[in-house]
Amino acid sequence: MAITADAAALSAERELVITRIFDAPRRLVSKMWTEPEHLVRWWGPRGVTTISARMDVRPGGIWSRSMRAPDGSVIRKHGVYREIVAPERLVLTYVTDDLAGNPGPETLVTVTFADLCGKTRLTLHQAGFASVLAREAHHAGWTSCLERFAEHLSANAA
Repeated sequence: MAITADAAALSAERELVITRIFDAPRRLVSKMWTEPEHLVRWWGPRGVTTISARMDVRPGGIWSRSMRAPDGSVIRKHGVYREIVAPERLVLTYVTDDLAGNPGPETLVTVTFADLCGKTRLTLHQAGFASVLAREAHHAGWTSCLERFAEHLSANAA
């Protein structure tokens, strides 16, 4: 059965893809995504501070983060690692709780790390957004987060 143009357009509206190239080897870039001592230093948009993190980095393992926003509110995110192929690929579910602690919609995040002769092309794909607005909010958040990631990576690549 063929996918209709409307269904394909709706699917594309509910997906996010961000690609960045980092001047660091793939193993290091991948490590920064799987070791909590690194991840807590860059996770979240600029101005947000990670106040707790739990990572059981294995298929079926749970991850969670609590972050403090500039206004003092606490943002909670969590999910389950679905696939880990170090240093090539991470797949995880992603849920943001509302301020009352109720889980929001679940999305699926796939991060791939491609070796480019000593540099790394990171591609982040997030799918299953409830709306275009939700996708755009995540685009802004991930863009800021990846800027922080680049700064942390640069400081640790030497």
